[in-house]
Amino acid sequence: MPEFAHRTRVVALVVTALGVACGTAAVAPAATGERPAGIARTAQQPGPFDDTFYVPPETLPAGEPGDVIRWRPALPALNSANADAWQVMYLSTNALGARNAVTATVLVPKNADPAEAPIVGYAPGTQGPAFKCTASKAIERGTLYDQPAVNDLISRGYAVAVTDYEGYSPETTPTYITGRSEGPAVIDAVRAAQRFPQANLAPDAEVAFQGYSQGGGAVMWAGEQQPTYAPELNLVGIAGGGVPADLNEVAKGLDGYVGFGFLAFAAVGLDAAYPELDLDSYLNDTGEQAIADAKQQDCVVELLAKYPGKKISDYTTHDPLPTPQWQARIEENRLGTKAIEVPVFQYHATTDEIVNTPQADALHRRYCEMGVPVTWKTYVSDHLSGIFAGNADAGQFLAGRFAGEPAEPNC
Repeated sequence: MPEFAHRTRVVALVVTALGVACGTAAVAPAATGERPAGIARTAQQPGPFDDTFYVPPETLPAGEPGDVIRWRPALPALNSANADAWQVMYLSTNALGARNAVTATVLVPKNADPAEAPIVGYAPGTQGPAFKCTASKAIERGTLYDQPAVNDLISRGYAVAVTDYEGYSPETTPTYITGRSEGPAVIDAVRAAQRFPQANLAPDAEVAFQGYSQGGGAVMWAGEQQPTYAPELNLVGIAGGGVPADLNEVAKGLDGYVGFGFLAFAAVGLDAAYPELDLDSYLNDTGEQAIADAKQQDCVVELLAKYPGKKISDYTTHDPLPTPQWQARIEENRLGTKAIEVPVFQYHATTDEIVNTPQADALHRRYCEMGVPVTWKTYVSDHLSGIFAGNADAGQFLAGRFAGEPAEPNC
C-alpha cells in the first residue's frame, strides 16, 4: 500500500507539472538578419510542415556542427506571446564522433534586442522514448514540464535554444542518457541559434547552459566538452540539477523500484547510441514486447506509471549491464573526468528517488577537487519537485554570471 500511494503521488506530480507548464511562443513573422561571416548558407524557405521535418536527410549536407539544415516557424502554444519561436534542424555529433542531425526550438524574447541578448542552451528533462514525446512537440502542446524554467529565462530577456536531443524522429530511437551525444546536442543548439539569420542573435553573445535530470547531466557534459568542442562559445556559467553523473550508481536505485522505467529507457538509449551493445539479444519475450510498445507509446508519465517495482530480470534472459561491452560504454558516459572551466551551480533533491543524491554529491566533490568553481545546494524535495525547488536559484545564478558578478563557490 505505501508503494502504491507513492506511485500515485509521483504520477500526480508529473500530471500537475504538465498542467502548469504554459506554452512559450506565439509565431511572429520571420525577421531578416545578416549572417556572420563564414557561416554555412541556411535554407531560405521554411518546412516541411509535417513530421518529416524531424527526419534527417539521407545524406547530411556539408557544414560544421551547429549549421542549420532546415527550419520552420514554431506553432503557437498556449496563451503566450512573449517570444518569437522557430524549430531548427542542425548538424551535430553523436557518441561515436560521427556527424548527425538534431532538432531544437529557438526562442527569442520580444522584450529584448536580439543582438544584445544572452543565450541559454536549455536541456530538457526526460521526455520518453516515443517520438510523440519530443520536447519541441511538448513545447507546442504547452506540456513541457521544464516550461516554467524556460519561461523564466525568456522573461529575463534571454534567448533560449531547447534541444530535442539525438534520435527523436518517426524513424529513430533517442540516445537517452548518453552524455557523449547529449553534450554536443546542447552546444550545437546554441550554435544553431546564433547562426540562424531570422533570430538575429550575436555570434559572440554570452552563453549559459541550464537543465534538470537528464538535462542536468546533459549540461554538465556540455560543460566538460565545450573547451575542446566549441572553444569559440562565450560560455559564462552552467546550472544543472538532479544530475545522473554515474549511470551504474543511478541504476542501483532504479532496478526493482519506482523509477524502473527510466532504467529501461536508459538501456534503450545506450543501445541506440552504441549498436554493438545489441540490447535485443538480452531480452525475453516480455522484454521484446515491452520495449517495442514503449518506443511507440511511452512518455514520462508512462515510464512512471507502468513499471514501478519491475526488475531487469523481468524483461531479460540475462542482465546486460554487468557485461564488459556495456560497462565500457557506461564508463565512457560517466561525468567528472574533465574539469568545467566556468562557474557551476549544481543542485539536488535530498530525497531523490529517481536519481540518487550520493552519486551527484560525489560529482560535485570531484569537480571541486579539479578546481571547478561549484556552488552546491540541496532541497528537501523528491526528484520531480526538485526542478521547481531549484529553479529560482538556478535563474539567479545565471543572472549573476550574465551580469559579470563573481561566483561564490562553496567547495
